Amino acid sequence: MYSPAYNQSAERAELLEFLRAHNFALLVTGTGGRLHGSHLPVLIREEGERLVLEMHMAKANPQWQEFFDDEVLVVFWGPHAYVSPRWYEQKERVPTWNYAAVHAYGIVKLVEGREAKRAAQRKLVDHQDLGWLPEFDSLSPAYLSQMLDAIVVFEVAVARLETRWKLSQNRGRREQELIAAELETSPDSQARALAALTRKHLVSE
Repeated sequence: MYSPAYNQSAERAELLEFLRAHNFALLVTGTGGRLHGSHLPVLIREEGERLVLEMHMAKANPQWQEFFDDEVLVVFWGPHAYVSPRWYEQKERVPTWNYAAVHAYGIVKLVEGREAKRAAQRKLVDHQDLGWLPEFDSLSPAYLSQMLDAIVVFEVAVARLETRWKLSQNRGRREQELIAAELETSPDSQARALAALTRKHLVSE
């Protein structure tokens, strides 16, 4: 991902917060020169300094059959919005689109065995729908076995992360503030979220 140094974020706490807040990601594989993509929920696990992405997909999805030793890409995206040249203090500007995104690269490891797969799915339910967890635990063994047989559970140990917080940092603090003020008035929740992120990353004078 193209990302100038002034758009990058290396703060671990912020990255973890971002990944967990935007945990419906795009998994991209390219084994054999043919691209495949799947949109999947992700849980983020910390193992010391290493991050592990916990994921699953339908067994009917042929993408999992490309999980060899090739690197995969998992794309996380957050708030984004159009930025009008009308919002700048200097009038000779062009439109742009600001956004926040993280690209995670790593090797896939399949999670095998009925109990390991069940534990992974139970963890996902616990994270997303705690109130339904007792019902998950009470599913009949036959039905649960059928459901588990229909999915592939896997992990991606993150080897590297690429980040881009494109928040007009190259335009200076004053124009960032003007952009944030305009985004805050938008009816679009994405734009308002981007305004908050922009204010968090105001460049120094």
